[in-house]
Amino acid sequence: MASKIPALTMKFACGLYDRMLPLYTGEVRPEGVNLEYVISESPRALFDHMSGPDAYDMAEMSASEFVARFAAGKCPFVALPVFPSRLFRHSFITVNRKAGIKTPKDLEGKQIGTAIYTQTASVWVRGMLAHDYGVDLSTIHWVQGDLDKPGLHTDVELMPLLKPVDIKFNESNKSLAQLLEDGALDGLVTPRLPESFGVNPNIQRLFPEFRAVELDYFRRTKIFPIMHLVVIRRDIYEAHPFVAESLYRAFNAAKDKAVARMRSRSGTLPFMLPWMKADVEELVREFGDDPWPYGIESNRSTLEAFIAYLVEQDMIANTLPIEDLFVVH
Repeated sequence: MASKIPALTMKFACGLYDRMLPLYTGEVRPEGVNLEYVISESPRALFDHMSGPDAYDMAEMSASEFVARFAAGKCPFVALPVFPSRLFRHSFITVNRKAGIKTPKDLEGKQIGTAIYTQTASVWVRGMLAHDYGVDLSTIHWVQGDLDKPGLHTDVELMPLLKPVDIKFNESNKSLAQLLEDGALDGLVTPRLPESFGVNPNIQRLFPEFRAVELDYFRRTKIFPIMHLVVIRRDIYEAHPFVAESLYRAFNAAKDKAVARMRSRSGTLPFMLPWMKADVEELVREFGDDPWPYGIESNRSTLEAFIAYLVEQDMIANTLPIEDLFVVH
């Protein structure tokens, strides 16, 4: 009688999202893979770790960093069309009221802080501003640094831009958030809101009614911005190619369980959201039965827009076929 081949142990680092929870608890197990789930609540720290010599076997990864590396032929990973993090970004543009910025076009010629110019969130914001509002991005003076402290957001060397852009590093002894409060910056495009938002009345969102704006954006474009995808170390994939399909099936099964739990007709709430039932009804009405799709085809419009923005913003030289980016279709 043939002995059973032991499962391949793989360490997977990711945020503990509802769509990933069944993988963490073991309720869903990928065939042939013993998944050791490492909870990572800091995306930037995780991305930086994956750039080092002790990279996890697989992990949640910045979409822009993966594509830039892939396009340059300097990528030690392969990707699955699994998207742990997605987020509309209109609500993360903050301005100092005294700068006189009332519309997106008013950003032109202003000093705008950003954590990392090439990070995925910033790519989406700039693409939206240029395509939806006609903002001339070349007129903006960017200041790159950490939101909460002086200095840079990361010390890891990222893929360089292909053409020069008006960016300077924050060399002051203040954080981007403090520079915005002081009026040294006119606005911020950051992955989180500054702590001064809601405290200092001068710090406001560019789009106060962001939910309606984002819903209109989705209805018009069908774009639900992808922030992160899942990568596997290339050496592991090449040695054990079966893991891609096995893991992809498991990620989908875990997400399906999360969606079913969210849509449960139970009289109790699984999340601390008092109006969750109404929110879920709106979600299904606007997004359909699968509000968080994986795979290529159901995300084609979002992925193609993202690649176009990367080209326009001089992060990659040419448009890439979406199918080339992923090892599972």
